[in-house]
Amino acid sequence: MSRQYDVTLAEVSNAWKCVRKAGGACGYDKQTIKDFEKDLDNQIYKIWNRMSSGSYMATPVLLVKIPKAKGGFRQLGIPTVSSRVAQTVIKNRLEPILEEKFHEDSFAYRPNKSAIAAVKVCRERCFRHEWLLEIDIKGFFDNLNHDILMNMLENHTDDKLTLLYSRRFLKCSGIDNQEIEITREKGATQGGVVSPILSNLYLHEAFDKWILDKFPGMRFERYADDIVVHCVSEKQAYFMKNRIDSRNYPGE
Repeated sequence: MSRQYDVTLAEVSNAWKCVRKAGGACGYDKQTIKDFEKDLDNQIYKIWNRMSSGSYMATPVLLVKIPKAKGGFRQLGIPTVSSRVAQTVIKNRLEPILEEKFHEDSFAYRPNKSAIAAVKVCRERCFRHEWLLEIDIKGFFDNLNHDILMNMLENHTDDKLTLLYSRRFLKCSGIDNQEIEITREKGATQGGVVSPILSNLYLHEAFDKWILDKFPGMRFERYADDIVVHCVSEKQAYFMKNRIDSRNYPGE
């Protein structure tokens, strides 16, 4: 196959090391990390060969429901080991580009950031601000608009490999517990390797940059789609609530 995209065997090999270190369950194909490792050189070569030719297709994710702390269920999508390796190649390309642009008060899915750090900063600011807004974007991961996200991504990179496979991984189908394949035209798979950084980019553009531009003095913490905005008064809190409620489109 001809090499249309610039990706190296070393990139794929390094991605595999990240996947092996992270561990995790097998996908719908039931291949474990140990199974993958038994034929490692061939597996790495196949992923590299297909990614570099543009023929690597995102495999379906295994759909699993897990209970939420506040009731209901969250649906996770577990990629195959092969897909986790390929997604990690893209994540490793995106992270150096986007990390330096993300806001310091965005805490989820980032190196040297954590939920505990977010809570610590939030607690400190609560001593200085008597009011806050607590925001949880309903169905964010399930309804994320692929076209808007890809437009955002194109503003940060022109790497053809990254753009091609980011879209493919976003659109990967799912296999439910009855082995029925479900296609998707929106949303980002919770459980995917590349989904966290892409969803962070979406909310960086849609919320973080917006609030800094419109209300530069406001302080906030964001952990994925969970957000706290600090206010100095009840009046300001309701004002911000109304403005955020009316914010529907990331390009506003």
